[in-house]
Amino acid sequence: MDPTPPAFPITPRNRVRRRPQRGHYDHETVFRVLDAAMLCHIAYVIDGQPYCTPTAFWREGDHLYWHGSSASRMLRAEAKGIPVCLTVTHMDAIVLARCGFNHSINYRAVMAFGHAAPVAGTEAKLRAMDAFIDRFFPGRAAALRPPSAQEIKATMLVGMRIEDASAKIRDVPVHDDEADYAHPVWTELVPLATVLGTPEPCPRQAPGVTRTAGGMDAYRPGRRLDEVMAETAAAYAARPAGD
Repeated sequence: MDPTPPAFPITPRNRVRRRPQRGHYDHETVFRVLDAAMLCHIAYVIDGQPYCTPTAFWREGDHLYWHGSSASRMLRAEAKGIPVCLTVTHMDAIVLARCGFNHSINYRAVMAFGHAAPVAGTEAKLRAMDAFIDRFFPGRAAALRPPSAQEIKATMLVGMRIEDASAKIRDVPVHDDEADYAHPVWTELVPLATVLGTPEPCPRQAPGVTRTAGGMDAYRPGRRLDEVMAETAAAYAARPAGD
């Protein structure tokens, strides 16, 4: 048995050149950073003009998916198979040092490369639309009103097989040049996190309906969003085959 964990090939476009010791190419690390996020940014070029669009996304194996309006210029261009770069970034801390040069940010980031392709056919689109809900809110799709024919028509879903990718992670405390430690300025590391707030239920909620029935168990006030994303991603990956 090959003990080497699965990893993406290192290519000129995904190689981490600056601080290469912070680079990771193994699937486990790349997927962990992706699965801790709900939002990504997708970069692409249309007629020589570069664009970068934020959107929600989800992962299934080595494929990434996102959706939007069928009228979207971005999606219509991506559905033609153009190359795209999808990025995710988590800001974990601000690092304040004794000189401006040593100020920094601790982060987890991924750049993933591939060619986009449309999710074609009504059944495939319906499965993907349910997956988009259940990835973030386990079991919620089954409790929702089914999408109408017009809603299906108005929605475009796009997928991308990850051809190569890399993660880059910085997790470093305050660090200064030895001669600077005597400089009289305050230094510290400021942890950062997106935290869930207090829910605001719809005032027209149907009687007897609970949050549990809506797939919201993981979304408890005060929890870190990246932890909730990782938990729901694991639940989605562990769902029975065929669900």
